[in-house]
Amino acid sequence: MIAKKLPMRTGVGIVVLNSNNKVFVAKRKDNPVNKWQMPQGGVDQGEDYFTAMKRELFEETSIKNIKILKEIDEIFEYELPNHLIGKIWKGKFRGQKQKWFITKFTGEDSEINLKTNNQEFIDWKWIFPNELPTVIVDFKRELYIKLLEKIKEVIN
Repeated sequence: MIAKKLPMRTGVGIVVLNSNNKVFVAKRKDNPVNKWQMPQGGVDQGEDYFTAMKRELFEETSIKNIKILKEIDEIFEYELPNHLIGKIWKGKFRGQKQKWFITKFTGEDSEINLKTNNQEFIDWKWIFPNELPTVIVDFKRELYIKLLEKIKEVIN
């Protein structure tokens, strides 16, 4: 199959915890079914993970006020389902390999604004970490289960 020959896109993901250790999730504009995800995005040419993480978080949510709690050592991957290959990322990638950061949001909820230049999300909310695997699209569920373990290590 041609998809297996496509490379993985290099990306970052951001776990944003509030003062109650709830996790920020948002509903995608291009998939408005009742599925929610944490902010994530691609690493630009010449950009390091940390810079990409701060840029993506701001571009998607307008959030600037964070404290880094943990940069997760391992790289997480997910593969797109066949029906999305060729439709996402201009057909250049079969999935993503991501560096994840766990952060604490130090601002006020009023700082969060999804109406950005290239708006990706239409709604957002805070959820309990244990809810993550139940709100994400199926093809990212295993990734979110692994992330949940990392989140629990930080908040416990």
